[in-house]
Amino acid sequence: MRKIFIPILCILIANIQLFAQSIYPFQNTSLSDDERLDNLLSLMTLDEKVSALSTNLGISRLGIQATTHSEGLHGLALGGPAYWGGYKIENNQRVPDIYPTTIFPQAYGLGETWDTELIQKVADTESTESRYYAQNERYKKRGLVIRAPNADLARDPRWGRTEESFGEDPYLVSEMTIAFIKGLQGENPNYWKSASLMKHFLANSNEDGRDSTSSDFDNRLFHEYYSYPFHKGIETGGSQAFMASYNAWNGIAMTIHPVLETIRKEWNMKGIICTDGGALNLLTTAHKSYPTHTESAAAVVKAGVGQFLDNYHPHYIYEALEKGLLTEREIERAIRGNFFVALRLGLLDGNQTQVPYGDIGIADTVAPWQKKEIHDLVRLTTAKSVVLLKNEDKLLPLDKSKVKSIAVIGPRADEVLLDWYSGTPPYSVSILQGIRNATGDEVEIYYEPSNEMDKAVIAAQKAEVAIVCIGNHVYGTDRRWKYSPVPSDGREAIDRKALILEQEDLAKVIYKANPNTILVLVSSFPFAINWSQENLPAILHITNNSQESGNGLADVIFGKFNPAGRTNQTWVKSIADLPPMMDYDIRNGRTYMYVREKPLYPFGYGLSYTKFTYSDLTLSRLSVHKDESLTISVKVKNTGDRDGEEVVQLYVSFPNSKVIRPIRQLKGFKRIMIPGNESKTIRFELNANELAYWDNEKDQFVIEAGKVDIMVGASSDDIRLVKNCRIIY
Repeated sequence: MRKIFIPILCILIANIQLFAQSIYPFQNTSLSDDERLDNLLSLMTLDEKVSALSTNLGISRLGIQATTHSEGLHGLALGGPAYWGGYKIENNQRVPDIYPTTIFPQAYGLGETWDTELIQKVADTESTESRYYAQNERYKKRGLVIRAPNADLARDPRWGRTEESFGEDPYLVSEMTIAFIKGLQGENPNYWKSASLMKHFLANSNEDGRDSTSSDFDNRLFHEYYSYPFHKGIETGGSQAFMASYNAWNGIAMTIHPVLETIRKEWNMKGIICTDGGALNLLTTAHKSYPTHTESAAAVVKAGVGQFLDNYHPHYIYEALEKGLLTEREIERAIRGNFFVALRLGLLDGNQTQVPYGDIGIADTVAPWQKKEIHDLVRLTTAKSVVLLKNEDKLLPLDKSKVKSIAVIGPRADEVLLDWYSGTPPYSVSILQGIRNATGDEVEIYYEPSNEMDKAVIAAQKAEVAIVCIGNHVYGTDRRWKYSPVPSDGREAIDRKALILEQEDLAKVIYKANPNTILVLVSSFPFAINWSQENLPAILHITNNSQESGNGLADVIFGKFNPAGRTNQTWVKSIADLPPMMDYDIRNGRTYMYVREKPLYPFGYGLSYTKFTYSDLTLSRLSVHKDESLTISVKVKNTGDRDGEEVVQLYVSFPNSKVIRPIRQLKGFKRIMIPGNESKTIRFELNANELAYWDNEKDQFVIEAGKVDIMVGASSDDIRLVKNCRIIY
């Protein structure tokens, strides 16, 4: 009898504890979101409200667990060069605390995949690890608000943080942003696995002087270009959080810009708006918007910003309250969005066992970053990110059964560099190691990191093929802030001053020693590699940072994977082809939409080991009215024997428009596998409303009646088929 009684007693005690947790109305999931948030705010003390202006969502008195932010542009960051896992002081030196996480290619490389389904899987992996670290008893690293993705547009390759962007085009970036958000937040209709906090609103694409500069452009570019990925990230992706950028827009700092309140109303934005790190201080000292930090703090909260990102000093808020510059009600308005996010994460529920992601890190026996299927996903993602820029005489792929010796040369060959927003992976595979893994004992490998004492030239002369691995260092070989010893390098806080790659000289001497030279450009942004394009037989581009860099690239080099990555930015031939850095009006010759000079590589460009032909472009109708959709179909055939993916791209143009419109504009894309000698029909749905432009005078989107060119091709500069349609207003 006693053996039966004890289990029953344990169950009763557990149930009593469970129900005891639901003691406040805000913990009751049967109430509406607004009812729960109203109740929570009514229960909070003034001190708790002021404390809630930090990045911590927790209120211990009310049983809400502490949860803060994590970085996650291409994998959860709990380590890395910036010590995102924290650190301790030993012998007067910082010793980082490192927690391993799965690390994918840089966001720029993710953008080069043009594969939204893949990107969603990448972000889902990251989100799972955030839950694992938050809920596992061993770690309790509660950072479920993830600062990702970066929805900024890479309008200029000199931008130091180009590596963080998915590309220069608003449609491409919005689609990748939506996919990343959905991966982070999950598919449950009521709960998020983690919360996506997009960076950095708005038009943050210069680093030099970013703390005080103004990005100036009209409302049309606001709606059509700079804010478009953020809007779609909220409207379609479901994000309810973003970070205000350091810069101003048209003279008003983004942390206090009235557009923040407009967005809350017009975009149904209910969640977190936070400052960037240290932005409160910069509002006073750099922008000089207000004479004191107290006035600045009050203005930030009044603008609807509910979180101060680090360097948060509550005494400014208390002083603002005392001076009547701020009210408790205004604080409640600002922090309400914080707790909406907490609600979606399940943190406000009294019964935590009902949160669908609550068992991650508790029921698991193997950490996600240790699983083979995750390693395979990183490897696949890396291979999919590789862009084949040139392949003369079909030098690639290399046949291991025929090539008996390879020289692997260059400073990027035997390292995997971790950028400032990276975590620390559980392992990493360099290009050299990946090639060795792929060839085994079948091929002799000669390795030289540089041409010191002509060693690289000698290695190239001995080998049948030379692979030269060059590119930027992710923080310019020097960690000092706002400093880069190499003009063509860039990172956060410093823009690039050159686009020419000094290391290209190494490729020149190796090519002279061995005409079968393959260039592997390992870079976070484009370079003006004009000599290489003119002379070398084969060029591949891959970004930094992936823990599977070597294996993923080797899969492409040896033909295990047929490359289909595409450029996500216009690669110019010269820095002189670019407008001034602070000219934010892209209509003055910036991006593929308005470019004036022929580029080195156009937007959307990339080669394959096979060939594809396009035919049978058909439109479901030859004219469309407002709100009507047009179905566009095209037949694509793989004319080679090798299976391969093609990125089919849909563009539009408006040849008779009364206003300045893009030369052409991306409106759809699909990355699709087509077996050798087979065809597939690809379909796009295009709504007439997506062809509108923003009218500054009417302050709304306007559909212009007239002719529209519907173009399908392999890049923005390789249009294969064109048909006309008319918009009837």
